Amino acid sequence: MPEAPDTEEQARSAQPRRRQARGERRIAQLLEAAAGVFCRNGYTAASTNAIAREAGVSPGTLYQFFPNKEAIAVELGGRLMQRWRETHGAALDALDPSLPLDRLLDSVLDPLIEFNCENPAFAVLMHGSEIPGRITEEHDAVHSALLERVEEILGDFLPSAGPAQLSRVANMTFCVVKAGLELILAHEGAEQDAYKAELKAMVYRYLRPLVDTAALPEDKPIPPRGIMWGNGRRGEARHRHDSPGAR
Repeated sequence: MPEAPDTEEQARSAQPRRRQARGERRIAQLLEAAAGVFCRNGYTAASTNAIAREAGVSPGTLYQFFPNKEAIAVELGGRLMQRWRETHGAALDALDPSLPLDRLLDSVLDPLIEFNCENPAFAVLMHGSEIPGRITEEHDAVHSALLERVEEILGDFLPSAGPAQLSRVANMTFCVVKAGLELILAHEGAEQDAYKAELKAMVYRYLRPLVDTAALPEDKPIPPRGIMWGNGRRGEARHRHDSPGAR
């Protein structure tokens, strides 16, 4: 007959697991509170006391898990960066470069905008001043890899462009998207949706003339700049049918 299990031993082994689960829940609670404090006050003005108050715990409880504000920021930044890789980063890696430009921009910008709206602390930690070096180093590495991927995608649309031009276009696009995200995060509701549409339209109208020029036959002259960019009525009519802002 098999021996009865040692229930006392099982109870002892289960206790650390329960403590670990409670600890993970407490850490998640503290990180969520920290995200709110960082977004409202900024990283520099945030304090461990403010984070503890936001989480509804004593400072002593907070210090059981994190020795200081920097440690909280590093843990939160690492988790947000991992979440970013699993969402927007994965979507960008799997991007189909054969898509039309407007649909390709939807595939790139929609998950990026959604992620930043759902995780506003990401922008605070990745772009703020006085952020711990470990966070900025990881962000810089991801930024460089992302920029390289964008240049690869642009290369499919601009096959005759050299490395210098691709780098300029990718960097300019990055700056436009970053500025647009700040405006999006600063608004809510219908106004936020309007800024999302404006950002997508702006990026489209920047890239569309470059793509059109790259698609011209070698013996066909490049259209005057005013027509390409839609400064006149001819340019407006040319792109009205397929611009994201016109939908």
